[in-house]
Amino acid sequence: MNKIIPVLVAVIICFSVGVMASYFQVDAIQTWYPFLNKPLLTPPNFIFPIVWSILYFCMGISIGLIWNTKHRKRKILRWLFSFQLLLNFTWSIYFFYFQNPFLGFIDILLLDIFVIYYMMKSYSIKKMSSLLFIPYILWLLLATYLNGYIMLYN
Repeated sequence: MNKIIPVLVAVIICFSVGVMASYFQVDAIQTWYPFLNKPLLTPPNFIFPIVWSILYFCMGISIGLIWNTKHRKRKILRWLFSFQLLLNFTWSIYFFYFQNPFLGFIDILLLDIFVIYYMMKSYSIKKMSSLLFIPYILWLLLATYLNGYIMLYN
């Protein structure tokens, strides 16, 4: 039971960040985003909350598993995870709230780097923690492409 608590706390934190980020998105999703030029690969709007729910769940489990280890590098991984979660949150503010695809693009590029770095560092400590980030990085790479396209063509 004690090993489940850090995982549950981490999942709740990830979902809380997602809910807070959605607060900054809601107006722009209705009044700005629909009118942007978007690439053909843009998923339908109903897909985003489904995918993000799965991703936040996987992210929480990933850091929760690291939290439970006794490895000396777990503090570094918690810092890396926290920083990438902050970048995840601030992307919504830059892209949607400020309606600034350029700042969003800079943010998401940094996010890509930190997520890949977290995956590499966590692999040797807890392989499953790293593997749980595969869907996240795949989605982020799509989001990076979408953000870049919107930045260039709007």
